[in-house]
Amino acid sequence: MENDPNLWLEEVLGERALDWVRARNEESRVLSDNEAFRRLEERFRGILDSESKIPYVRKIGGLYYNVWRDANHPRGLWRRTTLEGYRTPEPPWETVIDLDALGKEEGENWVWHGAGVLRPEGGRCLVGLSRGGSDADVKREFDLETKRFVEGGFSLPEAKSQLVWRGPDDVFVATDFGPGSMTDSGYPRVLKAWTRGAPLGDATPVFEVRPEDMEVAVFCDRTPGFEREVAVRVVTFFEKEFHLLSDGTLHRIEVPPDAEIAFHREWMLVTLRKDWDTGRAVLPAGGLTAIPFEAFLQGDRDFSTLMAPAERTSLAAFSSTRNHVLLNELDDVSTRLFVLTPPRTGRDWTRAPLPGVPGRITAGAGPVDAFESDDYFLDMTGFLTPSTLSLGRVGDGPAERLKSAPAFFDATGLEVTRFEATSKDGTAIPYFQVGPEDLPLDGTRPTLLTGYGGFEVPLVPGYRALTGAGWLEGGGVFVVANLRGGGEFGPKWHQAVLKENRYKVYEDFAAVAEDLIRRKVTRPDRLGISGGSNGGLLVGNMLTRRPELFGAIVCQVPLLDMRRYHKLLAGASWMAEYGDPDVPEEWAFIRTFSPYHNLEAGAAYPPVLLTTSTRDDRVHPGHARKMVARMREMGHEVHYYENIEGGHGGAADNAQAAHMFALSYAFLRRMLGGQRAASP
Repeated sequence: MENDPNLWLEEVLGERALDWVRARNEESRVLSDNEAFRRLEERFRGILDSESKIPYVRKIGGLYYNVWRDANHPRGLWRRTTLEGYRTPEPPWETVIDLDALGKEEGENWVWHGAGVLRPEGGRCLVGLSRGGSDADVKREFDLETKRFVEGGFSLPEAKSQLVWRGPDDVFVATDFGPGSMTDSGYPRVLKAWTRGAPLGDATPVFEVRPEDMEVAVFCDRTPGFEREVAVRVVTFFEKEFHLLSDGTLHRIEVPPDAEIAFHREWMLVTLRKDWDTGRAVLPAGGLTAIPFEAFLQGDRDFSTLMAPAERTSLAAFSSTRNHVLLNELDDVSTRLFVLTPPRTGRDWTRAPLPGVPGRITAGAGPVDAFESDDYFLDMTGFLTPSTLSLGRVGDGPAERLKSAPAFFDATGLEVTRFEATSKDGTAIPYFQVGPEDLPLDGTRPTLLTGYGGFEVPLVPGYRALTGAGWLEGGGVFVVANLRGGGEFGPKWHQAVLKENRYKVYEDFAAVAEDLIRRKVTRPDRLGISGGSNGGLLVGNMLTRRPELFGAIVCQVPLLDMRRYHKLLAGASWMAEYGDPDVPEEWAFIRTFSPYHNLEAGAAYPPVLLTTSTRDDRVHPGHARKMVARMREMGHEVHYYENIEGGHGGAADNAQAAHMFALSYAFLRRMLGGQRAASP
């Protein structure tokens, strides 16, 4: 399909393309123009707008900040309160930025993109504002005391940018400086130092990467007494070079290209995607190691191993409090949290469990203020367990529960079970099943299966209120597959399916579907699948490879045209995962998992719903548009909805999110049948 007749649909804002989108959106009203859909959408909107959600906070100075959306503030409030106020059932919030009011005043559809705070001084931050939810945003300096944008302060026009504090009057900036300043992936390739009051054009170049690299990046450790500035050449998603900026000079930090580094006071922490023979020892892939940074720079390679992975154990995350490191492990996709403590002398760290974390739960612990204390927030959840947020201090016993989310769906009689399917090459593929305790194994139950299988991203148990309200309450079964390509079992689990081995992901997913059918949980006409982004590529391949297994497919913000994916928006940054279509030997295997190229006119495909966003500037909406156009030309049943806003997340506010989710579940109910109507 070198002469693609649907290329015109890649013109994101082209009038002909938008007319086509409007026509498809109008056709999708067959799913939404009924009372059952309106009840479902209203239910979802009520959940998303609920005043009972946990208002997660971030400490800045002595106050606790929260981003909040509800029916009265669809774009959101950035607000703050005291810890004492936060402990109360109804905290006394003070509005810092009203996104709805700001957007109305400026005639913009602003979506919150975070705030980079000047630490440890506080008082100022660099706010990101996105038009409609795209990755590109504008950045503006904001005064937290006056609650106003700083006149004449640091600011950047809309672009995919980085703006990072060096000090009260200095920042690092990487943005679109003009022709030649962006990589082939559409990210900045030039890093500059910028001083307050100077024009952006006078910023001093510090570091640049090649156009074919993914991007340039920078991070500044501003821990008092341990200040460091590190420029990063991001070669691919999985390869980096780190350069310490010292006295105006860059010094390469000699770790392998697959390594990630972080700092905890005098220590450098290193994680690896492949084993590293340092000359002193072989450091394991997927583990966490540490070494005094100054000693490392002098040639020392005597690392301390803080976490060594096992076959079903992997490193999920870690973060620093003032005196400790909080470690999050996945043990068979269940969380275990530990406190790691560096020695006063020597290199032997200690390790102890973080108290109050039960088994078979998904939990995360992070510092309240890494500069000042050993306090931490602890968040816990599960498929049937609404989230709880607690506040603890390392060494003080179990954390104090601060907030609990309500149950947004009736989980009475539901249970979570764990099974394994056997993939085509004999690999055991685990999956979670959520459904009735007394599930009759007669093959009749409508079942929704989802997966991702890429970029070392794990799928872990979590409370999915809309899935509960839209699917489980109606008697459906929900299944999450832990496919190779994800991060559930460390880097080897991910690396097993890169490039020419990509087909194994699709065999894994098909194996789970076959196991559900074999166990008589469901049957093909009652089995639906859904996936987004790389998961959209996953379910797109199920359509073209194994259509006989499924009764309906929901494909969201997907990659589908793998011949041109690397030429569209951020696509070039994913070639380490999929391969380079311009290399004939690589296109030969990429073509086998390019759904757009593998559609067949006479095939018996299940009905498909594709959704995307006009404002998605990560995965180009042309993927979904062209797939729908080609399926329509071939006479296949396909439904399409494109949200004008929303970025890669698909929705810019709760109303849009409610509509998108309701559309998906209404489609699945209609195509798979057999469900009781969910309560209003």
